[in-house]
Amino acid sequence: MAVEVVYRSSRDPERLFMDKAEADRYDRMLELAESLAGVLQRAVPSLSEEQVEELGIYMARNREIFARAFRNQPNALAELDTPSAE
Repeated sequence: MAVEVVYRSSRDPERLFMDKAEADRYDRMLELAESLAGVLQRAVPSLSEEQVEELGIYMARNREIFARAFRNQPNALAELDTPSAE
């Protein structure tokens, strides 16, 4: 009988990972997405809870691209048009 170690996301308990570092990255991404969703909800109260959650996750998953765009590289946002950006 083989023993297999799996890691569970603390923010998404149904999500399992084979690598602790990957699970930690995923949890940090969800934490950022939650913070972004809160900011977006306050900035645009007319957005639904589902919309701000989706936007927060999208921005958190693509944080490197948004970071470059905010650092005077607005052309970096063009990378979001490619399927591999998500």
